[in-house]
Amino acid sequence: MLPHPTLERLTGMGFAGMARAFTELAGNAEADRLTHPEWLGLLLDREWSFRHDRKLAARLRFALVAGDWIAKHDSLVITGPTGVGKSWLACALGHKACRDDRSVLYQRVPKLFASLALARGDGRHARLQRTLGSVQLLILDDWGLEPLDALARHDLLEILEERYGCRSTIITSQLPVASWHEVIGDPTYADAILDRLVHNAHRLNLEGDSMRRLKTDPAA
Repeated sequence: MLPHPTLERLTGMGFAGMARAFTELAGNAEADRLTHPEWLGLLLDREWSFRHDRKLAARLRFALVAGDWIAKHDSLVITGPTGVGKSWLACALGHKACRDDRSVLYQRVPKLFASLALARGDGRHARLQRTLGSVQLLILDDWGLEPLDALARHDLLEILEERYGCRSTIITSQLPVASWHEVIGDPTYADAILDRLVHNAHRLNLEGDSMRRLKTDPAA
């Protein structure tokens, strides 16, 4: 385990990336095989990546809050474990878009596909698809909770095809993007859907403890 004073020095000097990497290496038996130059190289790589990501995140936050990304018809993918604030952030950006006089529609993905399936039987399907395709910002919350069936895959591709390059979409998911192909199922549909979902999307991966747990745990 890394001695406590060393962690304090690294953190106090502003080397948060190095401190995190050092802690991980110190707890990894495989790290004993590394030479001193290899250790140093890994620490420096982590620090550089940490600072680069922090600068990128700051620029990204500014662009998101300013609404420039919607004007450019970009999309946003927010991933992370349950309870870290994905839906809250998506809705906050949606409220900001509303204040900027943009049309916004929020949909939980499981309920959306159920609504589309029901709409097929009562004649509302085409109208609902047009609404989903035309709104300036579409928020798809809780993507990937369950695999898509054939109709859901088709509906999603039609929505994204209508929106691609001319409107913005926010997608929140507990799953990393690398797992989405499996959720979609059909390889041909998966390639087409992911191309339209991810190609022009900014990505935010949220980390940390569940805010729900922190609110209810008196020891937190």
